[in-house]
Amino acid sequence: MHKTANVLNKVPKSVQGAMKADLREIHAAPTRAAAETAMAVFVEKYGAKYARAADCLTKDREALLAFYDMPAEHWDHLRTTNPIESVFATVRHRTVRTKGALSPITAKLMVFKLVMAAAKTWRRLKGENQLPKVVAGVTFRDGTEVIARPDHRAA
Repeated sequence: MHKTANVLNKVPKSVQGAMKADLREIHAAPTRAAAETAMAVFVEKYGAKYARAADCLTKDREALLAFYDMPAEHWDHLRTTNPIESVFATVRHRTVRTKGALSPITAKLMVFKLVMAAAKTWRRLKGENQLPKVVAGVTFRDGTEVIARPDHRAA
């Protein structure tokens, strides 16, 4: 979502509606190949007139499409920044009101306690059973586990 805002900031407001819809096509693509195709269409459509916007999008191509190498169940969580922003908003809300009354040690303790309290309301991760595979380095392609098949050809 932050990349969308950065790209849209490089074009006039009159273009932003259509461009946002095209960016959503990239973001919501079911496979990496479809996302890359949508990105190529975006660059072809807007690149000539709005080169800064196209460059802003394509310079981070690999990072933007990295979630396709994770389990599909995790995609909803990887595509959003809400959990991070929600926690920071809670911490910011409390620390602003107690400004000047904290030492560095008590500030760290308060932030820790606020994050721990916020964690109690978090939603469970979809596909949490996939986490051991991700940690173990199992390869995923378009959200599906890649299972290596032994080669049984005769010599």
